[in-house]
This record gives sequence, C-alpha cells and structure tokens, in this order.
Amino acid sequence: MSSYDAILFLSFGGPEGMDDVMPFLANVLRGKNVPESRMKEVAHHYEQFGGVSPINGQNRALISALEAELSSREIKLPVYWGNRNWHPMLADTLKQMQADGIKRVLTFVTSAYSSYSGCRQYLEDIQKADQANAQESGQASGIVVDKLRVFYNHPDFIQANSEQVSSGLARFSPDEQATLHIAFTAHSIPNAMAQTCQYQNQLLETCRLVTENPIVTGHFSDSKLVFQSRSGPAVQPWLEPDILDHLRSLHEAGVKNVLVHPIGFISDHMEVLYDLDTEARILAESLDMKFVRTTAAGTNPLFVRMMGDLIVERLQSNEGLQRQAVGQDPAAPDFCDPACCAYTPARPAARPVS
Repeated sequence: MSSYDAILFLSFGGPEGMDDVMPFLANVLRGKNVPESRMKEVAHHYEQFGGVSPINGQNRALISALEAELSSREIKLPVYWGNRNWHPMLADTLKQMQADGIKRVLTFVTSAYSSYSGCRQYLEDIQKADQANAQESGQASGIVVDKLRVFYNHPDFIQANSEQVSSGLARFSPDEQATLHIAFTAHSIPNAMAQTCQYQNQLLETCRLVTENPIVTGHFSDSKLVFQSRSGPAVQPWLEPDILDHLRSLHEAGVKNVLVHPIGFISDHMEVLYDLDTEARILAESLDMKFVRTTAAGTNPLFVRMMGDLIVERLQSNEGLQRQAVGQDPAAPDFCDPACCAYTPARPAARPVS
C-alpha cells in the first residue's frame, strides 16, 4: 500500500461576511489589471447574500462526511483543509502540516475536470505557497503533495449527477417533460485555455452519460452543454453559448420548460446562486418559462463515496486495484503529463469562482 500521512482538501475559498469580501477579491485578482469598479461590481453580488459565499460551509460539510467515510473504511489519515483565496489559506495549512510532521499528502481538489484553472493552477498554487513558507522560515517543508485524478467519468460522480437531475425532472409533469430542455452549465473559460486541455470534451462526456442514465433518459426532450460566468474583454473568445443567450434562443424556439443543472460545479457556490438562481431565473421568468435549477453533485452521498474510492485507489495503486470509470474514456492518469493543461493566463479581469 502506498504511504501517505494525510489528505489535503483543496478548494477556492470564499468570504464569510461583508468585511471579508474586498480582501477576498483582492486575493483572487492579485496581479491582474482589474479596475476598482469591476471589484465593486462583483462585491455587490456578495452584498445580496450578506457577503457570505456558501462554498466554505459546503466544504466543511464535505470534509466532515469525508472523515466519516475514511473512518468507515478504517483509513486513519487526518484531513487538512486549505483554500487558494480565503481562510483557511493554503500556505497556513502547509505550515500546520509541516509542524505536525506530515511528509506526504494526497490532495483532493474540488474540480472534476481538466483545465488550467481547475487543475494545473492548483498545483502551481501549492508550489508557490510552499516556496513562500520556505522563504519566510528559511527551510523548505519537504512535503510531497500528490493530487488525486480528475473524476468526471467516475461511476459515482455520474450517478450522483443523474440523481440530482432526476430530482429536478420530478418537478415537471409528464406532459411538461415531453417538451423539457435540460441545460447543463459549466464555468466558461477562454478558448485559448480550452485548446490546451480536455475540459470541454470531458464535460460533454459527463453530460452524455447522465442523459443516458436510465433514471434520466425518456424524461426530457433534448439537452445542451452551455456556459456561465465568463469574464474578460468582449474581444477575447470564451466557450459559448452563455446560459442567458441560450435561454433567449430557447424562448425563440418556443421552449417553455427548462431544467438547469450545474454539472461543471461541485457545490452551489456564489456563481451558481447569482448567475443561475438570480440572473438566469429572472430572465426565464420574464420569458414565461418554467425554470428549475438542481443542486450540484457534491450534496449527494455518492459524491462522498467517490472521494473515498479515489483515495483507496491511490493508496492501493501498487496492488492492482481497478480504477473506476464509465463511458468511452479510461480513468484519468494519476500523474499528468508536464505539459498538460499548460496555459499563460491573460491579464484582463477574471470573474472569481466561489
């Protein structure tokens, strides 16, 4: 069995009160050429929810569930939590690990898909945080941090998403289901970033597997992968169509029933609450559409079981344990190619994901 000392649960982070919002946004946008007006615009989204992003509370619940899952499997590894942009900050978590004598860590990143921002950047942030700590203390931590693979085609992830979609389908009558459109949403990324990774292809595969699940198929008319939360200048191409443009197109086609499922997200964080529950819902209602938004897969117990499976899979990697995957793609590799998802971020304003 492979030897690890701990699990690191690594996420984006989010503010937990109005006093946190501007410092949080400063962390997210550090090094980017972002005007103060843009920061205030994003801050206003948080103001509508008391300055609290749901992501930290949802991560606490996931960590607690993961600890119980590991205990049920008799895996005695402590779970540490670090965020890229708000407390508990990743650098502080690494300091605590070093103080606790941790030498080798398995990291679960709250992103199911391969991309620079959803995978490679997290690995870069680990290196930067460790280097900053080393400069401060004068001694490198020596901690080896290995990331668990992306899991877009893990059977429990597919089933969890399918169950969430099925719960939404139940809110439509059989007659409504006959003309029902499912819009799967994911965070848009620049086309230049998409060209260096499998993000869009993986999303399409997840959508296909969910729509072909027996509890979903036959209960809707058609579906499409669309995107949300794009940022940057209009001249910079990002993945499309945007959810709002898609709703307008559906309206023009006479569609009255829409189920929106945030398949690209793990939790119902601020962008889901604002971009879907606020902007998209208001637009759909103005177009006289029945609009139902389902919750992300991270609220499903199968998601927790999947986290446990991924950890066991790596712990027993030398024992011939089968790596679970469904669909047309094999399970993603444990260790990515050095050039995987390579991308040089542009300087314009980026909309924070939290």
